[in-house]
Amino acid sequence: MGFNSGFKGLKTKKEKTYTLIDVAIPADRNVVQKEAEKKIKYKSLCIEIQRMWNLKCTIIPVIIGATGIVARSLRKNLESIPGMFDRFTTKDSYTWNITHNTESTAV
Repeated sequence: MGFNSGFKGLKTKKEKTYTLIDVAIPADRNVVQKEAEKKIKYKSLCIEIQRMWNLKCTIIPVIIGATGIVARSLRKNLESIPGMFDRFTTKDSYTWNITHNTESTAV
């Protein structure tokens, strides 16, 4: 059993996009499974957002195992969050360094 913090939405009016970001901390053996589960869970909500608000919707799961194990796709997922890395440089961001260093231990 792991921790699931729920999801947040990020709407950008300029690009007409809506990004659903869901963070979870499952047991290490469930990292890849949990990522797929999150995409399926929010697919219908994303379709509804596209239909109702006429926005392009994307789902970004951010899954980090209880002991720091991450899926290979985590870096790509984090980089696709609008504005995420506009505020930080990779050498100054503690979070980025943790993600980058633990990515090699991906499941």
